[in-house]
Amino acid sequence: MTLQFHSSKHGKWIGLNELTAAAEEAKVSHSRILELVMVVAMMDMSESVLRGHISIKPRFSPHKSTQLPCTKLREMKATTWKLRTVATDSSNWPKARTVGGLLSARNCSRYCKDKNRRQERVFFVDVNPLCYDGRTPSLHSFANWISLFFSQVSHSNPVIAVVDGDRGNEYRRQLLPSYKANRRKFSRESSASQRSSSSHLVTEDLLRKCNVPVVKVDGHEADDVVATLVEQVLQRGYRVVIASPDKDFKQLISEDVQIVMPMPELGRWSFYTLKHYEAQYNCDPRSDLSLRCILGDEVDGVPGIQNVVPGFGRKTALKLIRKHGSLESLLNAAAVRTVGRQYAQYALTNYADYLRTNYKVLSLRRDVDVHLDEEWLSERDTSNDSVMLSYFLDSLRGTKRYGLNGPNASTFKAQSVRMN
Repeated sequence: MTLQFHSSKHGKWIGLNELTAAAEEAKVSHSRILELVMVVAMMDMSESVLRGHISIKPRFSPHKSTQLPCTKLREMKATTWKLRTVATDSSNWPKARTVGGLLSARNCSRYCKDKNRRQERVFFVDVNPLCYDGRTPSLHSFANWISLFFSQVSHSNPVIAVVDGDRGNEYRRQLLPSYKANRRKFSRESSASQRSSSSHLVTEDLLRKCNVPVVKVDGHEADDVVATLVEQVLQRGYRVVIASPDKDFKQLISEDVQIVMPMPELGRWSFYTLKHYEAQYNCDPRSDLSLRCILGDEVDGVPGIQNVVPGFGRKTALKLIRKHGSLESLLNAAAVRTVGRQYAQYALTNYADYLRTNYKVLSLRRDVDVHLDEEWLSERDTSNDSVMLSYFLDSLRGTKRYGLNGPNASTFKAQSVRMN
């Protein structure tokens, strides 16, 4: 196989001896070749061009010395480059195949910028859980955690806040009536509806005053909105950090998605990554949802299989999920052969629908009708943080417990409007 470069500067296909020196141990892929085009575009072509074609091994990796910084790329003239592969007689590749199309200096610069985005992070804040002190609704808890979050975690990185939409639980409660049946709703805690509404809105108002967009989609829980937006952010080349104590988000963990959790016992936020998950469970995060479907979620009112088959615990569930990979694969296998001890086989064959319902309830949806605004990915202006948080805390000091019924909580919005 030969690689050929075409330059608008030279008007013909050419080869580069740097590629011959770079022939080493990595498989040739279209994305690798595209990166080489960018490296070539950053070089001084007058010294590196050879007449005719060059042959390279079908396995290579670019030598580190040929990778120049993006600043060099921005200095080059707007010359257009193209790359193609030409097969030898013994190759199964097409006789001529163009890879990557046309790349100008401007396009290459944009590609470098997109690649570097993987180092940039976008933070999502799951607002509702932060508004509780244990099981007690508390604006003071929210103020404490959001203050620590801004000062110690997100800094000026983009932050997107998400709150539960009205009737957000209805979809899952139709599947499982016990879902979150015992949870005290933040927005309905107060007996005075006007005060309750005001208490709920001041958290959103504080976030907006701190230059954080607040997303709410009626008919959907915040978890599903976050999962949908995470996919859109990843597609734009960013990494994601989800700020929430909710274990539902563990099903999203990957190399590019992390969780940061509030730790009340330590008084700080703590990152939870792919390495933490693998060390804790010794399995792939993609198996997390399947595992929780078997074990259930007591907090959310989702019963586990041990409620009907007491011997089926975490140890058995982990063993079976590691072996079969997913709940559906496990259930399909159990339907045609024995996959474990008698009690496990009985549970998987007689309560398959039970487990599949749990799966529908616990799995995060990624099809919510919400679209990422490009402005949400901009660096956050932190200049208002200290002032707005001070106003917010001042509004809570009229109560002993700092709960939702504080007489001064409803005045925060008016104070912030006067300040602006």
